Amino acid sequence: MNRPWHPLIPLILLLVSGLSTGWAQEAHRQQLRDKFQQDLEALVEDFNGVAGLHIMDLTDRTRFAISDGLVFPQASAIKIPILLELFRRADTEPGLLAKRVDLTDAVRTAGSGVLQILTDGGSSLSLEDYAIYMIVYSDNTATNVLIDELGMEEINALSTSLGARRTRLQRKMIRPEESVLGNENLSTPRDAALIMEKIATCDLPLSQASCKRVRDILELYKGGPIRAPIPRSVPIAFKPGGIVGVATVWGLVNLPDRPYIVAVMSNYGGNGSAMIEAVSAVAYSYFSRLSGVTHYGTRVPLDVKRRLETQPR
Repeated sequence: MNRPWHPLIPLILLLVSGLSTGWAQEAHRQQLRDKFQQDLEALVEDFNGVAGLHIMDLTDRTRFAISDGLVFPQASAIKIPILLELFRRADTEPGLLAKRVDLTDAVRTAGSGVLQILTDGGSSLSLEDYAIYMIVYSDNTATNVLIDELGMEEINALSTSLGARRTRLQRKMIRPEESVLGNENLSTPRDAALIMEKIATCDLPLSQASCKRVRDILELYKGGPIRAPIPRSVPIAFKPGGIVGVATVWGLVNLPDRPYIVAVMSNYGGNGSAMIEAVSAVAYSYFSRLSGVTHYGTRVPLDVKRRLETQPR
C-alpha cells in the first residue's frame, strides 16, 4: 500500500544529506588532526631529553598537547611577561615608556648583551627601547633594567591574573648561582600558550594601542628555530629562550587564514633547538593545509574566500 507523500520529506532528506556530508568532511579533518598529533608525539618521543608542547588553532580552537603541564626553565622566553607588564603599567603611567635610564658601568656589568659593548659611556635609552633590545636582541642588560623598574612581584602578579599561575620570574638574567639555589624562571607550555592566545585576541589588561605595540615588537624580525621553517613573509610574534640543556619558545604564527599558537619547552639536554625547529616545521605543514581551503578541502585564492565569506547569504 502506497503511503501518502508528505510535503516536508524533501526538506528532511536535504537536511539529512547536508548533515551526512558535514560528518564526512569532519572525518577528513579528524584524520589530519590525528596525523599531526602523531607527528608531534614522534618528535617528542625521539628527543633525547624531556619536552612538552601546546599548539592551538586560533580558527577552530583545536588544541594539540604533550606534557603541557610540566614546569620547565624558561631562559629568555620569560621576557614576554616583562614586556606585557611594561605596557600595562604605561597605560596608567604617562611618560613611562619614554623614561630614560643611563647606561652606567653598574648597569652594564649587571647583565650581558650588545648594550655592554656600546662605546658611549654617557648614553641612555628609553624603557621602550630597552624593551626592544630585550625582545629583538635578547639583551640581558636591558632585561635587568626593566626588572628593576617594574619589579618581579608585579610581573608575576600579571601572569597570575592572566591564568598563568605557574609562570614565575624569580631571578634576573645570567644568575647561575640563583639557578643552583632553585630560583629559576619557570613556566609550562600550557601557560605560555594561554598568554600568547591572550596577546592574539588582546584579552589583556592593556589598551588596544598597547596590545598592538606589544605584538609589533614581538613580530620584529629575528632568527630562531621556530622561524627557520616558516617563510619570512609570514609574521611571527615570538620569543625563544636557550641556556645549557634548555630550549624554549613562545610563539604566535600569523599564517593568513589560519593563525596558530606554538609553545615548546625542553630540558635535560639534547638538541632542543633542533626539536623546536622540527615541531615548527610539522606545525606549519599542518596549518598550511588548512589555510585557504573550502569546506571540502579545495584550495582557493584567499581574497576570493574572504570576499564570499563576508557576503550575506
